[in-house]
Amino acid sequence: MIRDLITEWREGFAALSPARFPYRRFGLALAIGLCGALVFNHYQLPLAWMLGAMLFCMLATLLRIPVTAPSTIRPPVIAIVGVLLGSGFSPQILAGIGSWIPTLLGLFAFMLVSGVVCVTYLCKVGGFDLKTAYFAGMPGGLAEMIVLGDDKGADTRLIAMVHSARVFTIVMTLPFVVQWLSGVDLGSRGRSAGLSLFEVHWSTPAWLFGVAVAGAILGHLLRLPSKYLMGPMLLSLIVHVSGISDFHLPREIVSGAQLVLGTVVGCRFAGTTPGQILKVLRLALGATVMLLLITLGFAEIVSFLSSYEQVPLMLAYSPGGLAEMSLIAVAMQIEVAFVATHHIVRILAVMIFARVFFPWIDRQTSA
Repeated sequence: MIRDLITEWREGFAALSPARFPYRRFGLALAIGLCGALVFNHYQLPLAWMLGAMLFCMLATLLRIPVTAPSTIRPPVIAIVGVLLGSGFSPQILAGIGSWIPTLLGLFAFMLVSGVVCVTYLCKVGGFDLKTAYFAGMPGGLAEMIVLGDDKGADTRLIAMVHSARVFTIVMTLPFVVQWLSGVDLGSRGRSAGLSLFEVHWSTPAWLFGVAVAGAILGHLLRLPSKYLMGPMLLSLIVHVSGISDFHLPREIVSGAQLVLGTVVGCRFAGTTPGQILKVLRLALGATVMLLLITLGFAEIVSFLSSYEQVPLMLAYSPGGLAEMSLIAVAMQIEVAFVATHHIVRILAVMIFARVFFPWIDRQTSA
């Protein structure tokens, strides 16, 4: 099995040769994506480095600008995303999970209801095939749903558009709802970008490279779905929860990975008409409204059944960006570990559900 992986990596390196890799068009795509990321970052928009790059590259394809982003560059970027997700856990978070069992059970119920509602909506109203509707409608992370959907043969352009519209709408509306319910002014909250590459310990890049490579090997040996994502994520989680290391990725590496991933996804819109994009955005807006209503309902119900108030539960359940929801929690002096853990568990659960239920989806689509 290791020999197969070595062969796969050797072929990947060979594909990067100047004779086979379109460096000029990819460089142009990265430059356009960087402009989008900087604009989004300047205006403090959510997921700036990914969504900004994706939107600008999507517009470039609509304008027939010769941009491209070959899939060869995807595995190392996805491995970095996996390490980042796993680093969200710590021994302290693991120790607190026991007291969060009622709210975590509520989270699973929320995921089931919201997933069924949104997937059915996208199938019946939007006309999506079941595979694409599953990864577009489930409340998972943008990057994770794109990666898993691509592995399973779903339409990643539709998945990207639906999830991007969801993240935009939720992150830009939920803070106002939270502010209205709690009376806390969130307008002056700062943005914590994490440590720079020049500020972290010298061993951090080594940990990142080692966990990413070893995790990819682990994912291959365990035959995990999306091995370049789940393998590094699992190994990073083990390293952080066990206390072996508490390394965190420098902001330049995180932003760079998001930039490349957004560029890759944006370039996939080549051949899509503006009319198709507007249709999907209208569908995504409807799905987002339903998700927000379901989030508010479950926050109210679980608040009544547990010791947690409605606002922390809204932040914990809301399928928006992990970083953005955590920043709101910081501004409101809400336990960030509580919010972050629920988001990480939500992303992990959706990925596991994909592994469990996808054989059934395959049978439905092949029937």
